[in-house]
Amino acid sequence: MDRSSAQKEIARLRREIKKHDRLYYELARPEISDGEYDLLMHRLIDLEKQHPGLVLPDSPTQRVAGKPLPGFAQVKHPAPMLSLDNTYNEDDLREFDQRVCKGLGGQSYRYVAELKIDGVAVALFYHQGLLQYGATRGDGTMGDDISANLKTIRSIPLSIDAPEPELEVRGEVYLSKKEFVRLNDIKQQEGQAPFANPRNAAAGSLKQLDPRAVAQRKLSIFVYGMGRPPESLDQHYQAMNFLKDLGFKVNPNIELCQDISQVIDYCKQWEQKRDDLDYEIDGMVIKVDSYAQQRQLGATSHSPRWAIAYKFPARQAATILRSVEFSLGRTGVVTPVANLEPVQLSGSVVSRATLHNDDELKRKDLHYGDTVIIEKAGEIIPQVVRVLIEKRDKKARPVVMPQDCPVCRTPLRRLEGEVAWRCENVSCPAQVKGRIEHFASRGAMDIDGLGPAVVELLVNKELIGDFGDLYNLRKADLLPLERMGEKSADNLITAIEKSKGNPFWRVVYSLGIIHVGTQAARELAKRFEDMDSLAAAGCQEISNIYGLGPAVGQSVENFFRNTQNLKVLQKLKRAGVSMKSDTSTGYGGVFSGMTVVLTGGLEGYTREQAAELIISRGGNISSSVSNKTSLVVAGSDPGSKMQKAQKLGIKIIDEKEFTEMVKNI
Repeated sequence: MDRSSAQKEIARLRREIKKHDRLYYELARPEISDGEYDLLMHRLIDLEKQHPGLVLPDSPTQRVAGKPLPGFAQVKHPAPMLSLDNTYNEDDLREFDQRVCKGLGGQSYRYVAELKIDGVAVALFYHQGLLQYGATRGDGTMGDDISANLKTIRSIPLSIDAPEPELEVRGEVYLSKKEFVRLNDIKQQEGQAPFANPRNAAAGSLKQLDPRAVAQRKLSIFVYGMGRPPESLDQHYQAMNFLKDLGFKVNPNIELCQDISQVIDYCKQWEQKRDDLDYEIDGMVIKVDSYAQQRQLGATSHSPRWAIAYKFPARQAATILRSVEFSLGRTGVVTPVANLEPVQLSGSVVSRATLHNDDELKRKDLHYGDTVIIEKAGEIIPQVVRVLIEKRDKKARPVVMPQDCPVCRTPLRRLEGEVAWRCENVSCPAQVKGRIEHFASRGAMDIDGLGPAVVELLVNKELIGDFGDLYNLRKADLLPLERMGEKSADNLITAIEKSKGNPFWRVVYSLGIIHVGTQAARELAKRFEDMDSLAAAGCQEISNIYGLGPAVGQSVENFFRNTQNLKVLQKLKRAGVSMKSDTSTGYGGVFSGMTVVLTGGLEGYTREQAAELIISRGGNISSSVSNKTSLVVAGSDPGSKMQKAQKLGIKIIDEKEFTEMVKNI
């Protein structure tokens, strides 16, 4: 496609994608499926790769930056971002109204009441219609420039048809209740402390230094105003419609109130209805509608006199701790869960509550039979807030973490720097499915056709009890399974057999040892010639390997101390799975001692295949160019990495030269 035709097609795709972004993220009225949307986006990405000169800063492809940020620069807000004074009851609201009435000297006025989103306040600065930067509130005068992270939020437009050359829009970034639960499930399984509430999760996400990580957290935003509204706008309620017309996501629950009594009625309505929302609110915000009157009322050094926050009271309940169940997740993390005397809380009956981890048990000093105060963290997950010690029976027993796995009775271990206690038995029934799925995954043993549904069938039919049993499967075992025909059975058996020849590092990674990712597995495969020598290595020896450290060392040592794990390894050895390092791996070779960076697209190799070829010939892979980089392999559209390599005088080769090099072993 010539440049002129590509330019027209790119413009059309951008308009189409922006339209569907607004329908999905702002209006919640999608018109096409996710698959159709992905096709549009992939088509745009391909065209922009072919014509990099046509890439514009507001293109939908520019939302997610490609590399971590070195830190956050500070930016000054064009107008101060003040905080709001809080009120907690009807009397406080009426006192606020009296102050407004007095300040306006008898003028008539009205209010706008809107939901107080429990999130993180940010400012978005647009210049000539393009998003120039976005920042946190900070101290109200200066904030952190988090532009790259905010661009990952699809409900924030990258460009607008603004009537003003400069426009500062303010909003609240938030995390939905559903996404909050998903993120905490992941953190618990990884042995990390969970987020306390959705606001905490949103704030933590925006301070991530890697925008790619932020993009995975599905943040959203409601805008609530402007730093300096255009002179053409007289009222806040009018301004909200103006922002909505520009393409911003404005909360639909906004009420124009004629007096404070109407405001109070609206606040009471939402105090009862807040559980119906998929995002968290902690109160209401009340503002004088007229901008002229807002200017007349002015502000103190920290808050406006024309607005106030009405905070909902915390909702808690007292109940009895009957017992504690120690629940085991699929990655082996043990989580204490309280079984409670059923009690009504926030519109539902609560009989269970998370106790998070051992540190929380000790901090709260929980005893069986205690009277406890519970509330919903972010109005979602019930949790025990505190114990009423004065009501404790003198004979009550303390709640303590078990020493052994509650399912398989293997001793639990707690790794340095983690809050979680784990069962490290790969044969533990509670985690066997997840471990088998990891073992068979593409980055590990890459057993095609062995997805979650098939694993579920094999385990439920008791055909396998751990990943070592995979190599005993026969075609006759598979044929009776649901949706398993002759061809599918043949393909699966072939894939399992083929996996025996995988490189040693893949076998190490597939074992699912905590903290041992693909890079650590490669380093271990370089250092140890076979599984026996790796198993014999202690924590100290492994910790001293450059790039690994004590957390990996302790985790590896713990894994090989477990007798159940050793039994599974024996199954792999008997089946003929590669348990020995390739003698050429890491010892000499054309890339020996070199740190290589791959950039751009290669026609003859996937990124993973190219990396394996380099590592098997003595090299190391790095994701970024620095003074320590020895060589850059540049494919099509190499981007900034090649430019940096040129500045540093680092050798750059193309795919043809790379192919010639890898022929030399």
